[in-house]
Amino acid sequence: MMKDFMKEAMRLAKKALSQGEVPIGAVVVYQGQIIGRGYNKREQSQNALKHAEIIAIERACKKLHSWRLEDCEIFVTLEPCPMCAGAIANARIAKLNYGCQEKTSCDGLCEKILTSERLNHKVEINFDNHYEQEISSMISQFFKDKRKKD
Repeated sequence: MMKDFMKEAMRLAKKALSQGEVPIGAVVVYQGQIIGRGYNKREQSQNALKHAEIIAIERACKKLHSWRLEDCEIFVTLEPCPMCAGAIANARIAKLNYGCQEKTSCDGLCEKILTSERLNHKVEINFDNHYEQEISSMISQFFKDKRKKD
């Protein structure tokens, strides 16, 4: 079941890629059902906040009519950035599942944020590398292609 949710996040990442966005996808799951989906939309919206996780969280909050997503999990193709880690903590999401580690600027920051003793909410973190190669290749190819254009 978990792999199905990550596959859906990957499908969304591919949708972002097809639209010229950084290929990251996210889904929020409640009681075994996807209640929020998102993929990066920064370029098309010209809004720095339109990360996959933020969009998925917004949609899940709307679906549950609550900003508290305590009984939810989020599945993200790439380890979240600090902004998205903060949003995950603030939404009180119970568990983060991600499929590829961020190996550049944000390496390890997500875990530091979500496991900080200063937060009154702890998020369980699960790195599942089952699709890591596929996700990593998709992201690497995006940036290679982008550098060729620039």
